[in-house]
Amino acid sequence: MPHRLLVATFNQAKARELAQLLSDLPGELVTPREVGITTAPPEEGNTLEDNAVAKALYYHRLSGLLTLAEDSGLEVDALGGEPGVRSARFAGEGASDEDNIRLLLERLRGVPGERRQARFRCVMAVAAGGATVELFRGECEGIIAERPRGKGGFGYDPVFLVPELGKTFAQLPPGLKNRLSHRGRAARLAASFLRQLLAEPHATESTQAGVR
Repeated sequence: MPHRLLVATFNQAKARELAQLLSDLPGELVTPREVGITTAPPEEGNTLEDNAVAKALYYHRLSGLLTLAEDSGLEVDALGGEPGVRSARFAGEGASDEDNIRLLLERLRGVPGERRQARFRCVMAVAAGGATVELFRGECEGIIAERPRGKGGFGYDPVFLVPELGKTFAQLPPGLKNRLSHRGRAARLAASFLRQLLAEPHATESTQAGVR
């Protein structure tokens, strides 16, 4: 039976993007629902690292599978780094992408283009053998557009403008976005590590492992 990698998210758009980013890995990628997990841990960490580790351990211990979890955030300089770790809940618990974008643009009303610098950050955590074994990080610099553009992507993609291209993430083809994005950069680092784990006979066992 091929090794399985649990991609720990209930966000279908994120799961599809991660599946594209990790498509070259051996083994089978599965989501929590596909292995019978229907609950998610609260995201109570003060950092992206905290949340990524908490999610990786939660799903790994429930499933016993090699697990990849991630947390991402948008940091806007003019807002002192907000929404940051609360990016998915910027407009409140259960907020939609549209709600979050609307609040972000309201908060930036009147802020000129040269002061709308922002960055996406992603932290990925891999859990195996009962512990978190590695973290991987990716960043992407950009500016916040004055209005949403494009229909692709998810989250803040419609307002995250790549200055060199003059387009938002939501206007880019998936392949190009994945090459440039914070999540793509973190995934490429994680992929080489995961490839080694998936090739090992004990890759899916939940025996105790050292934390690095």
